[in-house]
Amino acid sequence: MGHFLTALGGFAIWLGLSLALSAVYLLVYMWITPQHELKLIREGNISAAVCLSGTLLGYALPLASAMVHGANLYDFVSWAVVAMLVQLAVYLLLRLGYRDLTHDIVEDRVSVAVMVAGLTVTTGILNAAALST
Repeated sequence: MGHFLTALGGFAIWLGLSLALSAVYLLVYMWITPQHELKLIREGNISAAVCLSGTLLGYALPLASAMVHGANLYDFVSWAVVAMLVQLAVYLLLRLGYRDLTHDIVEDRVSVAVMVAGLTVTTGILNAAALST
């Protein structure tokens, strides 16, 4: 039973830290986006929900990889920050390359949201794989 309790403590630390990092990622993401995702989602905007869900999933993939492959908590946090910067850069590049992105999300163009979510999840998969090498 003692080993279980020790392992449970480690589990709580790693899970808590990963949830905190995910919250930070979402806050930074929502800070850099001109649209107000939570307000749009409350109003029934599917595109905002798809984009926000896609970007969170896109970040969670490399975060999980960093958790599995990190040697310690410092290593994990370092790679989590790198993954965060990569995912945020992808969004900023999307905005530069597709100037109507914000307008189309606000106007609830689901096809655009699916494209954004797909690109952020794809980047997350590649980001996760790069962290495991």
